Amino acid sequence: MKQAILIRQDLRMPKGKLAAQVAHASLEAALKTHAKKRSAWLKEGGKKIILKVNSLKELLYYQKKAEKLKLKTALIRDAGLTFFKKPTVTCLAIGPDKDEKIDKITSKLKLL
Repeated sequence: MKQAILIRQDLRMPKGKLAAQVAHASLEAALKTHAKKRSAWLKEGGKKIILKVNSLKELLYYQKKAEKLKLKTALIRDAGLTFFKKPTVTCLAIGPDKDEKIDKITSKLKLL
């Protein structure tokens, strides 16, 4: 079991902002996941991988692929109150779910 979090590289977020966006994504997707599946993931250590995408278009492409496989997703939109000047989609969490299901979608992406 694992969760994948895809981060837009074109936004060039500072480390603190990036960490906050990843945390939002992880929590939101985990809360959407069925309790039994979430419990199994947490029991195994709550494994997460953080991956890079180049753009909003690419992020949305992976969201559609994940949803076709019935994976839970959380698309995160920053409110635009600090680093960004307007609301901005920053990242996408997929899962938690079985490694094999997530790998079908994300295996070609590089780690952050």
